[in-house]
Amino acid sequence: MSLADRIISHIKTSHSLYIMCHIPLFCWITATVLQDILIKNREETISTTLTEMYIHFLLIQMNIKSQKYDVKSEREYTENLDSNRTMILKLAKLAFEQLKKKNIVFCEKDLKACGIIVSKDTEFTGMIAEIFKKENGLHDKKVFSFVHLSVQEFLAAVHVFLCYLNKNMQELQFFFDKPEEKSTSQERQFFFDKPEENSTLQELLQKAVDKAMESKRGHLDLFLRFLMGITLESSQNLLQGLITHTEDTTESIRQTTQYIKQVLNSYSISDEASVNLFYCLLELKDRSLYEEIQKYLSSDAHPGRDLSSSMCTVLITVLLMSEKVLDEFNPKRFTSPSNYKRLIPAVRCCRKALFDGCGLDETCCETVSSALQSSDSHLRELDLSRNHLQDTGVKLLYDGLKSSHCQLEILRFSICNLTTPSCESLSSVLQSSNSRLKELDLTNNDLEDSGVKLLSDGLKINCNLEILRLSGCMVTEEGCG
Repeated sequence: MSLADRIISHIKTSHSLYIMCHIPLFCWITATVLQDILIKNREETISTTLTEMYIHFLLIQMNIKSQKYDVKSEREYTENLDSNRTMILKLAKLAFEQLKKKNIVFCEKDLKACGIIVSKDTEFTGMIAEIFKKENGLHDKKVFSFVHLSVQEFLAAVHVFLCYLNKNMQELQFFFDKPEEKSTSQERQFFFDKPEENSTLQELLQKAVDKAMESKRGHLDLFLRFLMGITLESSQNLLQGLITHTEDTTESIRQTTQYIKQVLNSYSISDEASVNLFYCLLELKDRSLYEEIQKYLSSDAHPGRDLSSSMCTVLITVLLMSEKVLDEFNPKRFTSPSNYKRLIPAVRCCRKALFDGCGLDETCCETVSSALQSSDSHLRELDLSRNHLQDTGVKLLYDGLKSSHCQLEILRFSICNLTTPSCESLSSVLQSSNSRLKELDLTNNDLEDSGVKLLSDGLKINCNLEILRLSGCMVTEEGCG
């Protein structure tokens, strides 16, 4: 297997890395790091979290800087970290201070506040040039930024963890501050106070989880993943030289993973927050939740307990990322009726989807239509009976049903509040050369004779339909004719 194939294969098996591959800079970082691990260190297997990926990238850039600008031979990573420690700490502080303010572009005074003197050009060469840049803004005013927001978020997490290790708790007041406004949907009770010098890592991480979920923009999500990853012993070992002493974080990590699982299983939080907390668990190398969901998906039996709304979101995330195709998907196996709509994206990953009586409305049809238009659409049978789809829902499905990628053979619309206009849309679908429909169930909808007349036009040309159900559709002798 070629080096490129091995790298791509690894990325596909690592959910926390694969989700980042829409970012070109991350793909470059990944290629740089994995190439170094596979070739230089002759590793046969790769086990790299997102955080470890960025740590390795930092180490590689420092080594390049050492050889190119310091005219020194390759040195140990620990030695490189120690020699560049002052500048990295300044950048890390800048990253955190500006992340708190939601800033991604900085001015000279922002740098000066963190001890960075712009006039020293040497500070913007080598390793620094790869992670930090300066440009001309309006009126030739110098502006600065990290090469990508993810680099800023990573360094901000480094700063926070170092502050904790050094018991510089005043720097961490941000996490203990009371939120400006509390979401009415949040069921948990938050307690905010001043961090004490003996505050535990567990307390800090839980406060960071709460703080990230307060953000409506999610600007702390990736930072939180990096912060979790840095606490691991493996990450601390990689950062020796920058970190003056390590700490046994085993118990704090165990308590934090339990807290995250409690939030995912018990509370109503946004879909984005649910997914991010799931990735935080992977960053902590806790795959228990991932493995539990895999069992849910691989068994035909009821999983034993209803999934919370947050866990439904995580289940869909795992299913979509795994590229696994289920023979059958029935939301009633997993959760209570209030969460059925959350599982509609599963139509992308199954051959048979049973969403009958799931409280769906016309908006869900957009998701289904998009899935049918996908180049890797697998859906053969779809049951949407006993849902309030109405004619607007069928109209939204129209593009998907006519798509050349659509593989659908059985479609059920029984008791969906459909009327004559739906028949016009379906007639056009039946006439399409792309249509593979063999069975169409329209029972117990108010189609009437006018609707059947429209359908008959579709039955005459290019139609592959073998079964058409019209029972209870108010059809008279005229319609039969």
